[in-house]
Amino acid sequence: MDTAYPFVAGAVLRTARTYPNLDPATGRPLGDVGRAGADEVDAAARAAASAQPAWAAATPEQRGRVLTRVGDLVDRDREQLARLESQDTGKPLSQARTDATVAARYFRFYGHVVDAYHGSQIPLGPDVHAYTVREPYGVVGSIVAWNYPLQLASRALAAATAVGNAVVLKPADETPRTALALARLCTEAGMPPGVVGVVTGLGAEAGAALAAHPLVAHLGFVGSTETGRAVAHAAADRVVPTVLELGGKSAHVVLADADLDRAAEVVTRSLLQNAGQTCSAGSRLVVHESVREPLVERLVERFTATTLGPGLEDPDLGPLVSPRQQERVRGYVEGAASGVLRVGGGPPQEDRLGGGSYWLPTLLDGVDPDDPVAREEVFGPVLVTHPFVDEEEAVALANGTDYGLLAAVWTRDVARAHRMASALEAGQVFVNGYGAGGGVELPFGGVGRSGHGREKGLAALDALTRVKTVVVRLDGSPHGRRRAPSCGR
Repeated sequence: MDTAYPFVAGAVLRTARTYPNLDPATGRPLGDVGRAGADEVDAAARAAASAQPAWAAATPEQRGRVLTRVGDLVDRDREQLARLESQDTGKPLSQARTDATVAARYFRFYGHVVDAYHGSQIPLGPDVHAYTVREPYGVVGSIVAWNYPLQLASRALAAATAVGNAVVLKPADETPRTALALARLCTEAGMPPGVVGVVTGLGAEAGAALAAHPLVAHLGFVGSTETGRAVAHAAADRVVPTVLELGGKSAHVVLADADLDRAAEVVTRSLLQNAGQTCSAGSRLVVHESVREPLVERLVERFTATTLGPGLEDPDLGPLVSPRQQERVRGYVEGAASGVLRVGGGPPQEDRLGGGSYWLPTLLDGVDPDDPVAREEVFGPVLVTHPFVDEEEAVALANGTDYGLLAAVWTRDVARAHRMASALEAGQVFVNGYGAGGGVELPFGGVGRSGHGREKGLAALDALTRVKTVVVRLDGSPHGRRRAPSCGR
């Protein structure tokens, strides 16, 4: 079993300390991980700062060509990357293959659109040429979560490097290997050494050092709200911008005229994908009382038929990422003070799964909206339901948490769909579907405790560049030609 060491300036950086990387399906070690600290983070930041000016000086076409090559290499190594992702996270292999496909898409998308990413002209008159340019920040620090490590690393690296930044990436403690593989592919594709660096290690050590490093001019974080606060504080101390993509408690609002079969299928998939360990998981069902029971029956049937097993066996549902996460889910389910348990509620009883961090698909029906299991992010395959009688109540229930990442509306009434989409407090709203974050092109982020700023789409490029305004007086005088005073002066 190899040790996953940090990757800095195009080479492996060996650390004196390591920690074990455990297989969530079995609890056995997959290998060791290099435990980077302040010294390794400093080396990565300095390498990034040294490499970034030349990378930024390359034309958008040149940078875009390198990014599309990275996408090709991700496709070439898709199966290997998917197996690493499945082992590290526990997710089913088919889901990990999809993650690899999306990772390649990020590099191609940003490799293509950067050519068309421009500033703007500001019309001040015939004797003045005023315009804006978008400039990279320099060194971007990115700290990503363990639930979609390959996708999250790809979207961070592709967007930031497309506009000329260099990146120091800190993957999650539990899932470092695909980020390291991705960094090596960036070097193979032609990114200069130092433009992409990966520092493995613990959040309290490597992550904290990255957030506080004086050469890091922009911070991106994906993870829990609690850790996001710490990152935001570190950024505020140095007055650097941040993009925070934090938790979620997203609701499906199912109205009386909804297609229940379609809704049941999508609600199931949006909850059980990656064992519910998705910030955008649809973990609340706000359902009209007239269709509550038939919809719940459909969900119970689907939950009961779900297959569980190690990710590499490609079941419907893999294990949670760790025993600690399993205990977190157990605490919310067993501590629920309301609701009727319709299915699930604990780990499976199969002997062959006993060593892993598994949890059965769980549905708690009729939960009090103030119950912690209904208000807080469980991050497991647990769905709670709330009945409603009218639109006003439905919107109040859907908006009844401190999070605001995604929401869905299920109805055949187009006017109602637009009306409710406007009323729901969320960064993305889907109608008669659910994207669990949506596509590469769609800006993604939340409100409230779900964070601020946007990733994905062109909005990510706006977040990763700063605007410079240039005003040129065409007659050469410091103030331009004298003008007649405007009205009111």
